[in-house]
Amino acid sequence: MQSFQSTRGYGPVDFREALFQGLAPDGGLYVPRDLMRLGTGSVPTDPAFPGSALWAAERLLRDMLPEDLIRTITTESLDFDVPLVEIDDGVHVLELFHGPSLAFKDVGARFMARAMAALTEEGERRTVLVATSGDTGGAVAAAFHGIEGFRVVVLFPRDGISERQRRQMTTLGGNVDAVSVAGTFDDCQRLAKGAFADAALKAKCRLTSANSINVGRLLPQAFYYVHAAARLGWEARPPMFVVPSGNLGNLCAGLLAHQAGMPAAGFVAACNPNRPFIDYLESGEVRPRPSIPTLSNAMDVGDPSNLERIRWMYDDDVSRLRQDVTGVASNDPETRACIGEVYRRTGHVLDPHAAVAWTAMEKARASRAPGASWVVLATAHPAKFPEVVEESTGTHVAPPDTLAATFERAETVTAIDADAHALADLLMDGATA
Repeated sequence: MQSFQSTRGYGPVDFREALFQGLAPDGGLYVPRDLMRLGTGSVPTDPAFPGSALWAAERLLRDMLPEDLIRTITTESLDFDVPLVEIDDGVHVLELFHGPSLAFKDVGARFMARAMAALTEEGERRTVLVATSGDTGGAVAAAFHGIEGFRVVVLFPRDGISERQRRQMTTLGGNVDAVSVAGTFDDCQRLAKGAFADAALKAKCRLTSANSINVGRLLPQAFYYVHAAARLGWEARPPMFVVPSGNLGNLCAGLLAHQAGMPAAGFVAACNPNRPFIDYLESGEVRPRPSIPTLSNAMDVGDPSNLERIRWMYDDDVSRLRQDVTGVASNDPETRACIGEVYRRTGHVLDPHAAVAWTAMEKARASRAPGASWVVLATAHPAKFPEVVEESTGTHVAPPDTLAATFERAETVTAIDADAHALADLLMDGATA
């Protein structure tokens, strides 16, 4: 069976251990020890995402889980479509927001939740701890809501997410604890990492992670890249993928798919003013910094966790990475202008994160030969950001029924300071309840 190791050397461990540990004991992130391969001689033929996802899962995960378990987990968790919509000639939007929480995080979160449930012994109880800059929390909360034996603790920055994003976490109740942190996403991520690094706390609460630091949430995100590449003709027309980039899990999954054999002309890492990844591409140096609040809040990350994975994948050779990835940054005024311009010209409504990606696509496309195929990843439903979207388009964006329903339920929130002791007390209270 395929084994995993930490980016810092710990291991090997099997998939189950990597899944439940989340962060390795040495502080590193788990990665497959051997390069995954899609194989040759066939491509996905099912035009719908569930079919192409199963095709990719059976190949990428075949050495990690039994075949019947791969099929069960994949078909039960990825039962929604991911449309690839051509907006301009040669420019497509991959709509990743048709899952339960209306965000791309549904793909990884639902797969991971069902994998954990399938691999948990009867009677075991676990606490899933996750930090969110916007959409991760809602997706993880929805994925684990009601699953016996799991408590979900979601940390979100008190003033750093939209009301609709918040309500997707705070109105579920049951086994979901929504925790408002007085700070930024980086504070939330620091608290989560600190909790996992505390061996006694981790053991007592049986902590496991649902952020993209968890390899079980990261790997399934490779499936929708495979889906898009197959829809565009695979080797006949390999696309340039434009990826909204914050904590870099989404980009990392695309690069894994590419290294496994998925054709791609390259990747554009689309960043807002939080651009530590672009700085790394330009300088070869890692320079974490405080995050800056923007309209594309899920990308407001000043110290992206998955940069460590990407550096490991490329042997910390930034010149090699530059051959596959270009970084492009934009600002809030450009985001607003893009949402309005694309809507007026095409009738298509972009959310702020997709607008950052579309802006990056236009900047990158200007320096490339015409005729290339482009795939812009749309990571969240525009109705989750009504203020900026409706102001920019001049039209109302009706929320889907699942989102509207959150306004009919009461919110339950626990507020804490950005303090490790406060989080430890909250986790221990739940562990001993």
